[in-house]
Amino acid sequence: MKLQLKTIVLVLLALGLGSFVYIHETRILPQREATKSQAKKIFNFTKDDVQAFSIQTQTETLKFERLPLQDGNQQLLLQWQMKSPKDVQANDASISFLLTLLANGKQERFFLAPPEKLSEYGLDKPLATVEITLKDQQTHQLILGKPDFNRSFLYAQIDPPTPKPNQIEVLLVPIEFEYAVKRSLSEWEANQDQKTDKNKLNQPTKSSPTPSL
Repeated sequence: MKLQLKTIVLVLLALGLGSFVYIHETRILPQREATKSQAKKIFNFTKDDVQAFSIQTQTETLKFERLPLQDGNQQLLLQWQMKSPKDVQANDASISFLLTLLANGKQERFFLAPPEKLSEYGLDKPLATVEITLKDQQTHQLILGKPDFNRSFLYAQIDPPTPKPNQIEVLLVPIEFEYAVKRSLSEWEANQDQKTDKNKLNQPTKSSPTPSL
């Protein structure tokens, strides 16, 4: 009798395991793969489309703007200028790193959460809020929260609607955004070599002297 009971239990366990495997392979895995395949760009603009942006953290707000610059041959160039908290030339490498992420970064997946749950993702007191202004005057906003459990991604919101809906879309974006916005003020300023190069461009070219007859 005991042997028969054990056999029945083993059969039921096998059936349960088989059902779990079937559901996992036919429903859960396809859903996960579909989520991965749906990964898309966070924004639909290029680096060159960006005219200005700001980064607001819990301690400071930085503002940057792309300004015209003329070289000695009167060709119009553009350079990034920090406008706040200091009015100085910006560091090209730091700017380029962030703009590349904004223009090319992809959202891994998204889910819906009620507004009262935003604190769980660090979106009530964000790591940073990035405001972007394009050359055509369109604006976008990226709100960066805290990292996920294994620090592979950051929780984020893009262009949050006003007023807040009952369910808010939360994204997972590359963890590199954390490194792109968490910089000291000196890292946003142009280094001495960059300043020298730009100053050279501002100098007019010298025309060749006319030989005397």
